[in-house]
Amino acid sequence: MGEHTVSSFDEELDHIDRLITEMGDHARRMVQNATRSLLTSDVSLAQHVISDDTVMDDKQRELDDRAITLIAKRQPMAQDLRAVVGAIRMGADLERIGDLAKNIAKRVGAVEKSTTPRTLSSGIEMMADLVLDQVQGVIDQYVGRDAEALISLRADDQKIDIKYTSVFRELLTYMMEDPRNITACTHLLFCAKNLERIGDHVTNIAENAYYVMTGKQLPLDRPKLDETSVPALAE
Repeated sequence: MGEHTVSSFDEELDHIDRLITEMGDHARRMVQNATRSLLTSDVSLAQHVISDDTVMDDKQRELDDRAITLIAKRQPMAQDLRAVVGAIRMGADLERIGDLAKNIAKRVGAVEKSTTPRTLSSGIEMMADLVLDQVQGVIDQYVGRDAEALISLRADDQKIDIKYTSVFRELLTYMMEDPRNITACTHLLFCAKNLERIGDHVTNIAENAYYVMTGKQLPLDRPKLDETSVPALAE
């Protein structure tokens, strides 16, 4: 983005950019800690994640306020307007990622009280690793203004969808084999769905970041390979 004759305009844009980066880093920590608390039955860490959602909400409000004020004061056009509107959209997706991480953390207490075999959570752990790579990747590529890498990252959401389908089927099998697993597996199913939704929000961020950088929209027909078709599991 080129420099403007009014230096304060550049400072305002830079501040909005920093807020997006901070929200991205915070979202990743929330997802990481939520998953860790789930896998280790760490109720204290889960409560920390739930509290962290307030920080994310505050950052989104600050971003929205600054972006709307900048539009009103500066009336940006072309690339500058794309950057501001794109930041608002990306901020909304990052805030939603924080909500989904909080949802996972809220289930830690219920899962912790059940006798969950380690095999039931291994698939969740693998899925979380894929999601964390996506969250970190979209932050890095936005900061580095790497539009081409964003195309690949968006396509990689297929890996999360495939893993979610696998986890879904595995957990259903455990539930059918032993009714004592039903409670724990139901909570884990919701957690897996939240992780899958986080992946979807990352792809939204990648699409908006790509538009900000290039002024072009990526094709709408991105592949979705979630074969579970159980919308009621979305939170």
